[in-house]
Amino acid sequence: MALAALFLIYALLEHYTNVGAAPAALGPAVAVTPVLGAALLLAHRTRRPWLAPLLVTLAAAALLVALWHRLERDFSWIYLLQQCGTYLLLAAAFGRSLLPGRVPLCSRWATMIHGELSEQARRYTRAVTAAWTIFFGTIVLLSATLYTAAPRGDWSLFANFLILPLAALMFAAEYALRRRRLPSMPRAGLAQMARVYLADTRGPRRL
Repeated sequence: MALAALFLIYALLEHYTNVGAAPAALGPAVAVTPVLGAALLLAHRTRRPWLAPLLVTLAAAALLVALWHRLERDFSWIYLLQQCGTYLLLAAAFGRSLLPGRVPLCSRWATMIHGELSEQARRYTRAVTAAWTIFFGTIVLLSATLYTAAPRGDWSLFANFLILPLAALMFAAEYALRRRRLPSMPRAGLAQMARVYLADTRGPRRL
């Protein structure tokens, strides 16, 4: 719940800086916070967890000082790059797992929960992986189109307040379809699915 609250607060701040009479410095500050946070997190996971974050902080500070006035004039493109980049990476991760010789992501996660899958379940989870690939790719296309062709407020509403409900609707539709197509498969709760996802992505090697 705390994580959801943080996401909501950030979405509200992002929307406010895009459409409201926000102070000039607030937009760039909100826009660069996730980028800097991700860079510090990655730097902390290197072999020198004290030196790399320091270097990242100094480099980020120098870059911000050099570009601050430009960022104040037009910072919304940073939001666009963050969001489109995130969903492009998700689309690539799901799509890449569909290549020959690879295990589709949804098939892998289902196997971690239920054990060996039947042929029908393998076909179904492969199709679900393809559906999520298309979903994330469509989100990127819609977001980029709205950013360039629609008022900034309309794009901000879509990017901040519609994408997650659309993803939740996708989850619900897939769950209902799975109950019809695979009635014998045990049901997995959200907590169990979250634990499987974390177990599958935990422990990256230090650089």
